[in-house]
Amino acid sequence: MAYTTSINFGFDQLIGGTEPTALLKVITVASGQGILKRGSVLGVVTDSGKGKLVDSASTDGSETAKYVLAKEIDTTEGDVDIDCYMSGMFNREYLTVGGSDEIADHEEALRGLNIYLTSEKYHKEG
Repeated sequence: MAYTTSINFGFDQLIGGTEPTALLKVITVASGQGILKRGSVLGVVTDSGKGKLVDSASTDGSETAKYVLAKEIDTTEGDVDIDCYMSGMFNREYLTVGGSDEIADHEEALRGLNIYLTSEKYHKEG
């Protein structure tokens, strides 16, 4: 399995802490989803193995959260191979999920993958 331990992005509050270490893995994100923002939570379609915006109403495997998209992408014209976080600490306010889901609907599944959620509001109240 190929993965990296760092990536250079502008500061945008997505990353919520340094523990656990944010690890990246390149996955193929399925076409036809339009623009997906950095911080989009992805599930994986069982038949194709491709990433898709997580939506608990889906029944193709993408209803279960697996990754956090590391960079905004446009899937309009075709599949996109891109870095996704497979672990780390993220601010819930900067994560995007599909359908009528809320990030809390997927928090337990993400925790099982070493992806933890925090909130920037906790850091500001200090």
